[in-house]
Amino acid sequence: MSEETKYIRGELIYTIYTNQAEHFSIAKIKVLKTNEAFDEDELVVKGYFGEIFPGEAYVFYGTFVHHKKFGEQYHVDHYERYVPKTEEGLVSYLSSDLFPKIGKKTASRIVEALGDGAINKIIKEPDVLKDIKGLNDERRTILVERLKTYQGFDTIVVALQKVGIGLKLAQKIYQHYQDEAINILEENPYQYVFDIEGFGFHRADLIATDYGISLNHPSRIRAGILYILNESLNDGHVFLPVDKVKDKVNRLLEARRYGITDEMLTKELIEMAEEEYLVEENDRVYLPVSYYAEAGLTTQLKRISELEVEETVVEADLLKVVGEVEEEEHLTYGKVQYDAIKQALMTKVMILTGGPGTGKTTVIKGILKAYSELNDVSMKLQDYTKRSEFPYILTAPTGRAAKRITESTGLPAYTIHRLLGWDGHQHFEKTQDNPLEGKMIIIDEFSMVDVFLANQLFKAIPSTMQVLLVGDEDQLPSVGPGQVLSDLLHSQQVTQIKLDEVYRQKEGSKIITLAHRIKHDELTADDLIKASDFNFIPCQRHQLLHSIETIVTRAIARGFDIQDIQILAPMYKTDVGINEINTRIQSVVNPKRKGARELHTKDTVFRTGDKVIQLVNQPEDNVFNGDIGKITAIFWEKENVEGEDQVIVTFEDDDVTYTRQDLLNITHAYCISIHKSQGSEFPIVVMPVDRAYRRMLRKNLLYTAMTRAKQSLIICGDQSAFLEGVTTIDTNERYTTLIERLTGVFTDEDYREQLEEDLEEQALEGEEVSPFDFM
Repeated sequence: MSEETKYIRGELIYTIYTNQAEHFSIAKIKVLKTNEAFDEDELVVKGYFGEIFPGEAYVFYGTFVHHKKFGEQYHVDHYERYVPKTEEGLVSYLSSDLFPKIGKKTASRIVEALGDGAINKIIKEPDVLKDIKGLNDERRTILVERLKTYQGFDTIVVALQKVGIGLKLAQKIYQHYQDEAINILEENPYQYVFDIEGFGFHRADLIATDYGISLNHPSRIRAGILYILNESLNDGHVFLPVDKVKDKVNRLLEARRYGITDEMLTKELIEMAEEEYLVEENDRVYLPVSYYAEAGLTTQLKRISELEVEETVVEADLLKVVGEVEEEEHLTYGKVQYDAIKQALMTKVMILTGGPGTGKTTVIKGILKAYSELNDVSMKLQDYTKRSEFPYILTAPTGRAAKRITESTGLPAYTIHRLLGWDGHQHFEKTQDNPLEGKMIIIDEFSMVDVFLANQLFKAIPSTMQVLLVGDEDQLPSVGPGQVLSDLLHSQQVTQIKLDEVYRQKEGSKIITLAHRIKHDELTADDLIKASDFNFIPCQRHQLLHSIETIVTRAIARGFDIQDIQILAPMYKTDVGINEINTRIQSVVNPKRKGARELHTKDTVFRTGDKVIQLVNQPEDNVFNGDIGKITAIFWEKENVEGEDQVIVTFEDDDVTYTRQDLLNITHAYCISIHKSQGSEFPIVVMPVDRAYRRMLRKNLLYTAMTRAKQSLIICGDQSAFLEGVTTIDTNERYTTLIERLTGVFTDEDYREQLEEDLEEQALEGEEVSPFDFM
């Protein structure tokens, strides 16, 4: 690289804007090296790019331009992917978070002195480090011990860096494949796409090209088909129409450019269906896991529904019991609420829906007390010698939602994962052969349950048990595939009661009023007037972060704990996104200070006192995706027998230990995504709204965010963007066949028998289809 040629080498952080038709993008990079007169850590680059990936390094050639609103930017004339030499890869590895107190300069001295084989030399003879400047005895000991711990990983990291894969992704790859990582990459780089989260198809294409794999090879076509179907699960689809599969695959693979014909694509689809890599039915293409989950759910629902309720309900007895409940709770049930209690007691499977403030919780309490009185069973767990004799099971998709049920009913509640005894992989303790025990199960926040989890749950429900599904169909659908609650309601095959009358509105809740005005498409600017529990603070984008800081600071000054204040935003990677908000709020509420321990990773600083959120399920530690906790301690490697830096996070009553490698599983939670907030409630919700989020501003998303607030809701930002968002319907149709299958199974005995035969055949083949294979 000539010194005269001006360049900036940088790692892509995120893309701010992209025009796919013209391949024009604006992106933010972390500056790694440059001969330009520029000394900031980050920079915005813009230009005409092909596919560029977060976490990957590029060399950009261009000129600086000054934008009157956004400041200094780099206009890129051309660019190239940066491929480090072996020595650079070693320096990058040795100066990474894995080796504390070894900086870039010290790592460079080690590699300069010991060459490409530095790591093997150090492991064989640690004394070779004695002459390296900047390495005292303590650092030498730490380095040698860590190199021995990560032996094998080092060669994988350096090899992966040669194809542009950074350390964070390399850690995921090594955790999954261990020593086979490079062999698999060379044989079929497309395998990484399915096994490694964050490894994109186009990245695999670049590597395949490097290894001489032709871009019209059958393995690439098959990988493209599976990739499109996997991606469709992330968009909530259970299947895709075959024409849509072909269209998406053609665009992904640039079929015309690389000579991939329709005949070649059709041939692979047929063969993959024959080999059971996918299921094709009526011009619809499914992954087997989604086909059998949806089919299984419908047959399980039919199995439970067809056995009648054992006990009959005498109206006079029910009226007496409900009257007693009304006296105890100091309330009066409305007619629809009374009907809901009655139907739930008389029906095997029932759905109870309604918006906030309509009394769903009040009805649940009525159902439980009425069932106990009419069937002469106790609601006190201590009255039973065995837990399995307790007649009630209360469950919800998230820990926070389960906690809310416990608080409102006084009965124990569990997450669905914990209830089913999920081990975090493919095994569930509770199944059709080892079912749940009890008389009645109540599943709250059912709109969050995807088709995979619903199938697994209903498998474990015995035919004798009564089922009550509770949810709000106007909230966001599940993150995973399907729209189970909505499809069940629209199928008209399951008894349902909808609560319409708003009770909390009568108590003066502006939050509830706004939610119902959004629900009925009646919200106007006049509704956004300040109230005791609501405020809308108009501000422009450049003021937004400061406004959020001010709101949080004032709330804390008034005595609120940061755990009670939740900022909700729809996107991570914009200049007013979740990541940036977390950084700013951490600096305000938990800044660097004397005596406070902090642990640095490549992108994040974790401090004692930080609010964090769990990003993956860890059933072995009783902590699940979306659980929010607090960092209560940080221990250095010298302070524990494991000899590793450790972060201790307290979730409710459980302390969970994270090593450096585990820190990928948590992130700051001062601001979280609206999707992550589903099933939770917070005393104070702060909700920024800006046109930077425009593609996410939809009615159901904003409705979900607003209804998370219990005491106070503060919206700040662009009022016109908010008003447009609450009238914008999410037009992303989800492809599901649950309504069709429910209708078939409940009304056509031949259809039901055929579906059950398919499921039986699949089960006999011994192939365990996990609902979590694709999460």
